[in-house]
Amino acid sequence: MNLAAIDIGTNSIHMIIVKVISAHSFEVLVQEKEMVKLGVGVFANKMLSEKAFHRGIETIKRYVQLADEYGVEDIITAATSATREAKNGREFLDRLIEEVGLSPQMISGKEESRLIFLAVRKAIDLKDANAMVIDIGGGSTEAVVGNKEKVLFKSSMKLGVLRLLDRVGHQGPLSEEEKEDLKQHVKSIAMKILSEAKAVGFTKVIGTSGSIRTLGEAALLLHDKNIINSINAEVVKVKDLEKITEKLLESAPENRTEVKGISENRVDAIHLGGILLIELLKLAEVKELTLSDASLREGLIIDYVEKYGQQLEEIVEGKSLRERSSLLLAKRYKTDIEEKRQVARLALQFFDQLKDLHGLDELARDLLYQSCLIYDVGTFVNFQDYHKHSKYLIMQGGLRGYNNAEILVLANLARYHRKSGPKKKHKAFNRLDPKKRRMVKGLSGILRIAVALDKTKNQWVENVYCLPEGEKLTIRIFGDGNMDLELWEAKRFSDTLSKFLKKEIEIVKG
Repeated sequence: MNLAAIDIGTNSIHMIIVKVISAHSFEVLVQEKEMVKLGVGVFANKMLSEKAFHRGIETIKRYVQLADEYGVEDIITAATSATREAKNGREFLDRLIEEVGLSPQMISGKEESRLIFLAVRKAIDLKDANAMVIDIGGGSTEAVVGNKEKVLFKSSMKLGVLRLLDRVGHQGPLSEEEKEDLKQHVKSIAMKILSEAKAVGFTKVIGTSGSIRTLGEAALLLHDKNIINSINAEVVKVKDLEKITEKLLESAPENRTEVKGISENRVDAIHLGGILLIELLKLAEVKELTLSDASLREGLIIDYVEKYGQQLEEIVEGKSLRERSSLLLAKRYKTDIEEKRQVARLALQFFDQLKDLHGLDELARDLLYQSCLIYDVGTFVNFQDYHKHSKYLIMQGGLRGYNNAEILVLANLARYHRKSGPKKKHKAFNRLDPKKRRMVKGLSGILRIAVALDKTKNQWVENVYCLPEGEKLTIRIFGDGNMDLELWEAKRFSDTLSKFLKKEIEIVKG
């Protein structure tokens, strides 16, 4: 199966698309990077700029389109420090939910450090030793100590190249006073954390992230090192990093590309990254740095496969492309699949027993089943009004095997499985053609009762029996345990089906 991971970083937005070969390995198919610089100005004014905000949305839209072209079955997305700290960070994520159909995790600095270490551990042979991994981002720097078995220490510091740029206030050469101020600032934040890391113990320091890899590549090129494909596992001397940094600090931004290995899109803050890296290495008391091209996005993939590998294998065995796609959407938003299968089992009993009354076809039956798997994906976003969030996520979720009209039916079923049933005044519902409107009315009526009959999530209701008599429909429920709450909830939500069938509904225990 193909997976994608999007890292919404403070400096860059990255995406990786991989083909999962086993629970322990994957092949990288595509890597994308856009220097959106989402965090420019964030640490001074606590707001994402309008330009960065919109550029970020457009970049991620393009990534999702690319992922779809590669047949990606799930996209794992994480947002880091700039989004965490910006006042409009939540608004940015909400826009991604509504316009792109993604729900990024806003991960903590410590979680970010853990995920980065997972990736580095797959890229660098740690043998039996402990290593400290340093990742310098735009807004934060992660430090984590561990070995091939486990993470022993993890921390995140509010130190990053764009955060330091906001502190300095300009991109030009630094005066001696400014250099000293930055060094002392780094020490004041990092000293305690690096002391704790040293107390845990490590024999090497590994550096990852764009800033460190850029400085590391420049240090390698200083000695005309031949770089074929990657700098992974290469070792550089701290003294060479110091030489590179001094030259960058003395240069105007437009002249920093004269240093081999420094690209134009990093000239604004790479010199500050140099100061930060060197001070951290001094505090770590090491004379060399091992480089790694592993990153947060690989860590997201590894963590996902380790957590859900077995479940994903089961999902792939869905009976059809539609079922497989629905299950993957449900898994993406952390839905309890077994709970949804219980709802589906009851819903299909209703559908089959009431076939002569509702007159809906096999397509409707299949859409009812699929809707049972995904109707509450919106709880991943927010429990309040989650039925509306579910509608948006289903419409934007890239479901495969459905045409647009069928996706609209699924979205509307999620929308109407609770709270208000379908009404003419609802514009989105009214845009459906008459046949689909009738289908939504009938299926949502069934779905509402089926969901209600699993109110306590105990799966106590085992079977239902529908007995139509004249203008009345009696529904008998059978099962073990105390089903009073299920019975009460089902009565509350029987109104939509009652109107559709034009029958009074009575629900009783068998």
